[in-house]
Amino acid sequence: MKLELGKIFINDVQFGTETKVVESTLYVNKDEVERLVLEDERIKEVKVELARPGESIRIAPVKDVIEPRVKVDSEGGIFPGIISKVKTVGEGRTHALVGACVVTCGSIVGFQEGIIDMSGPTAKYTPFSNTNNICVVVEPKENLETHSYEAAARIAGLKVATYIGQAGKGVEPDEIVTYETKPLAKQIKEYENLPTVAYVHMLQSQGLLHDTYYYGVDVKQMVPTFMYPTEIMDGAIISGNCVAPCDKVTTFHHLNNPVIEDLYKRHGKDLNFVGVILTNENVFLMDKERSSDMVAKLAEYLGVDGIIITEEGYGNPDTDLMMNCKKCTNAGCDVVLITDEFPGKDGKSQSVADATKEADALVSCGQGNLVVHFPAMDKVIGTLEYVEMMIGGYKGCIEEDGSMYAEIQIIIASTIANGYNHLAARYY
Repeated sequence: MKLELGKIFINDVQFGTETKVVESTLYVNKDEVERLVLEDERIKEVKVELARPGESIRIAPVKDVIEPRVKVDSEGGIFPGIISKVKTVGEGRTHALVGACVVTCGSIVGFQEGIIDMSGPTAKYTPFSNTNNICVVVEPKENLETHSYEAAARIAGLKVATYIGQAGKGVEPDEIVTYETKPLAKQIKEYENLPTVAYVHMLQSQGLLHDTYYYGVDVKQMVPTFMYPTEIMDGAIISGNCVAPCDKVTTFHHLNNPVIEDLYKRHGKDLNFVGVILTNENVFLMDKERSSDMVAKLAEYLGVDGIIITEEGYGNPDTDLMMNCKKCTNAGCDVVLITDEFPGKDGKSQSVADATKEADALVSCGQGNLVVHFPAMDKVIGTLEYVEMMIGGYKGCIEEDGSMYAEIQIIIASTIANGYNHLAARYY
């Protein structure tokens, strides 16, 4: 598959009478966005607000972040199986409004939702302090069941991102990057003297608002499968979970997976990137055994020399991570893990909930239990009403002036375990 990604760089976002891109500024018709969201009868009220880098704004509780994109010259559409018809993506031309994001927020769905600060010392922990954000604040109708509210907010964000993405369809991109992965036999033959590498992409699928969707299918219902990396970059996977915000893989992160990006940059130079093994994170031991067996079988069948594995979440999924590591190693692969750590506020507890001797090469994305001070902001988009019950917060953590103390795991993507963050750890 060959994907051309046209990057249209957005340096500012403004409200306007028409949704369009003019000289790197994105203009958004606020009324049209609100009308689009209110088509869903589950949503009682919606507000659309803007948050730009450097502004004294705190956004909470954040549910998802989506980069606006549009398919330009193919039959398929963005977010297949959810917004568009079920059609394989990953080929043709896609335009992305790079530097703009749709952020969904509003009344809390589950306690594992997070915060984005657009300025101040805590802004450095999230990539979304550097993007021009169109914040969609959704309020559900009274007594709406939790899963229905999550679904309504999720669909609202995807619909708005799709609508805004259309503004880039006729715009000449500032940069075009081409990504290509050929059928396996051709791919291996092309760089037969280089080591073959695959990426094992673990998706959150524990249920109870811990869900991810693959071409519209809840991944807890699937078994591990092999896919072209460009499918992921083109919207085949979307987030639908309220996992800990620090390592939540938002829809933005699926579209912009740094492991895939870096493997493509090194492809044909010092390695041969053959594709992605997609797997889920299960609750029961039997399901963990089944999925990890199949991951190792696919790795062995592909005959790859190396495997990179990332997980989403922590605790229970650490067992899936270690089982995948052990079995892929036993299948003859060199394995590297990427994960974050949770050693407690004092740093003295075990960093991950499970371990295996085969996990001897690990990249850390930092530790989520670090407590930091959040200064008061001039404006809050959404509400801080739920901070004390959100993961990373605690009773009494908010001061009278609006400042607060909390663990950095309350910040969206602060320790995300695919590397799209600024933290790391070095061991001596």
